[in-house]
Amino acid sequence: MSAIKDIAHVGKLVAAQHGWAAAKSFKAYEMTDTDREALSQCAIDLLKIFPAIPGACALMSAALAVGLERCMAAPIHVVAGTLVVDGDLVFGDRQPFDGPQVFSKSNPDWDGHVWVMIGSYVVDISIFRTAYSRQGPARLAKHIDLTFGPNKGLYVDRWKRPSQLGLSYEPQYVFSGDEVTRLMGGAFHVIQQAKSA
Repeated sequence: MSAIKDIAHVGKLVAAQHGWAAAKSFKAYEMTDTDREALSQCAIDLLKIFPAIPGACALMSAALAVGLERCMAAPIHVVAGTLVVDGDLVFGDRQPFDGPQVFSKSNPDWDGHVWVMIGSYVVDISIFRTAYSRQGPARLAKHIDLTFGPNKGLYVDRWKRPSQLGLSYEPQYVFSGDEVTRLMGGAFHVIQQAKSA
């Protein structure tokens, strides 16, 4: 699937969940310097308080999206799907799944990947943390180390670029507002547990 066709696919997923006006806004968005600064600060703040735990991509992405909605006037969507690294499946299996059922819980048990889209920009707050952790898949850890090096916190790129770096984000589902809110509740619980530990 080409990157152009893929972004059209994301637009259709956005439309299915949020309507055609949201999809149009999604496709028209261009990131400004002000938005970049807000995104960077929001991600830094979240990474400081969110504990390093495995399998937290959905919770971290929801928390980031909620934070961004407070400081940016941009089309922000949380997306679930498959992450492929150099042709190998790392998270997810490309099989269809029932999004409303999987994400009806605040802490879903699901083996795919979740990231944020701001217009046509991929925003992944969990990929580096997962790759650098002991629990991260070896294939992902090696690729991130060779491609990006150590000590990275947030991956942001235009839709076409990840594939040039050996990363393939394959979207299958866009979250509803209620699902993001539910996941944010799970993220808040994890953050509070870490504070009291």
